[in-house]
Amino acid sequence: QVQLVEAGGGLVQPGGSLRLSCAASRSIFSINAMGWYRQAPGKQRELVARITSGGMINYADSVKGRFTISRDNGKNTVYLQMNSLKPEDTAVYYCNAEAWDPARFRSLGYWGQGTQVTVSS
Repeated sequence: QVQLVEAGGGLVQPGGSLRLSCAASRSIFSINAMGWYRQAPGKQRELVARITSGGMINYADSVKGRFTISRDNGKNTVYLQMNSLKPEDTAVYYCNAEAWDPARFRSLGYWGQGTQVTVSS
């Protein structure tokens, strides 16, 4: 089982910055992608950013140009640099890891516990 440990959430003023990190424990399965999702009250969980082990990245349109995702494959750690934060970025941010189980030909998803990001003056 993969364990994801998140850090970096907190309270920040509009226009400020935060950097989230998520470290995945060792697993027998290869982690092929990691990403960040967020969920605001009354909203569905949405993809914020995702990066594959090969370096392919996609962002939600709402964060393009403001957020940057990066990954250290050797450390199985993913980061989310969040700049120019807006109140609408307020949400619980969840780290996600996608692992591939070749023996059973399946993709497995793992989730962090979530970290609160609040953007408020």
